[in-house]
Amino acid sequence: MKASRIISTVCAMGLSAACVMGVAGCSSNNQNSGSGAVAATINGTEIYEDTVTDYIQSVREQQGLTDEDSWGNYLAQMGTDPAGVREQIINTYVTRELINSGAEEKGVTVDSSEVDSYVDKMKSNYDSDEKWQSALEQAGMTEDEYRSEIELQLKAKELYNTFTSSEEPSNDDMLQYAQMYASAYDGAKRSSHILFDSDDEATAQDVLNKINSGELDFAEAAKQYSKDTGSKDAGGDVGWDKTSSFVQEYTDALSGLEKDQVSGLVTSSYGIHIIKCTDVYNAPKEKADDGTETVKITSLDQIPSEWQETIKQSLQSQGQTTNYQNWLTEKKESSDLKINDMPSGLPYDVDMSKYQTEDPNSTDSADTNVSAADSTDGDASASTDGSADSSASAADAEGKSSAN
Repeated sequence: MKASRIISTVCAMGLSAACVMGVAGCSSNNQNSGSGAVAATINGTEIYEDTVTDYIQSVREQQGLTDEDSWGNYLAQMGTDPAGVREQIINTYVTRELINSGAEEKGVTVDSSEVDSYVDKMKSNYDSDEKWQSALEQAGMTEDEYRSEIELQLKAKELYNTFTSSEEPSNDDMLQYAQMYASAYDGAKRSSHILFDSDDEATAQDVLNKINSGELDFAEAAKQYSKDTGSKDAGGDVGWDKTSSFVQEYTDALSGLEKDQVSGLVTSSYGIHIIKCTDVYNAPKEKADDGTETVKITSLDQIPSEWQETIKQSLQSQGQTTNYQNWLTEKKESSDLKINDMPSGLPYDVDMSKYQTEDPNSTDSADTNVSAADSTDGDASASTDGSADSSASAADAEGKSSAN
C-alpha cells in the first residue's frame, strides 16, 4: 500500500533538518501525549486517536491538501484511503514503541552529550535563539520534543547496528552486481584535481606549466598546492565521475580528457582547477551475430577494486537490513497489539467513492512526487517508521570534495 509514502513526506519520524524547517508532523512524536479515544494499544501503551489525527492533518497542511477534494484526489492517486493512512500512521507509532523496547532489551542507550551535539549543530543554523524557537514553533514542536526525536533516531540507528551481517556475499551475487556496475558505468572516468583560490590564477598557471613540462609531478603538486583538503593528501584523487557528483564546469572539462591528459585552468564556484584524467573504464563486451555489443562480466577483477568494495558493502548492508526487518516482524507478531476501529467524523475522513482510484497497472508515478524525504547519499540506517533505508541523517555531516 502506497500510504507508507505519506510518512516519507513529513520527517518520517526521523532526525531531519525538516523537523525544524517547516515540515509538520514531528510534533506529535509521543503517542502518550494525547487524550480521549484510543486508536491502538501496543504492549499496554496507548496510541491516542488525536495523536494520529494531528499527524495526518499536519501532512495535509504541509502538502497543501487542506480542502476535501485535493485530499481525496491525493489519496486516490496514492492508491489508498483514510483508513489506510490511519493504519500506516498507527504502525509507525507501533514501530517506535518496538524500537524503544528492543533497545532496552539489547542495552542500547544514547548519551545525552551526543543529543546535545546534534541540537547545538542544528541551532547553529539560526542567527539567534528567537529564530530557532520560531522554527520549532513553525514545525509545531518544542525543543524538548525535538531532543526526544533525536534521541529516538540515534537509538534506532544503534539498534539497527546490532544486526550487522558478517556473512560474506556469494560470488554469484557479487558478479550479478558487477554486471550492473559495468553496464551503468561503462566509459566512466577517474580523475584528480588541484584546486586554487579563485584569485590565484598566477600560481595556478605556473603550476600547470611545470606539470606540462615534466618539472612537477601532478600528485605531488596536489599535495603541495591544492586547497581541497578532502583530496590533496591522495594526490588530488576525487574518484570516478559516474559514482560522484561534480560541478558542471568540472564535468565538462573532464569529458574532453583521455587517460593521463591534463586540462587547462578550469574555473568553477570553488575556485580554479587543474584536472587530470587518471583512468577510463571500458567494460568488456561480447559481440552478437548482428554486430550489437553487450557488456559481459565473468570475473570481479573486470571492474575497479573500489566498485568491488562498494558491491560487497551493499550486499552486507542488505543482509543487515534483512536481519533487522526479520527481528522487527517477529517482534511485532509476538507483541500484544490491538488496533481499534476507525471512528466516524475524523477531519481527514472523506468519501472516496467521489474520487477516481488509481489504475493498479499504471506506472507508480506518485511515489516519485512524494518521496522527497527519501535520499540515498548515506549509510544504511534504520528509520523509526520501521524501514531500514539508506537515508542519511541531516545532522550527519559528511565531508565533500571541492570538485563535487
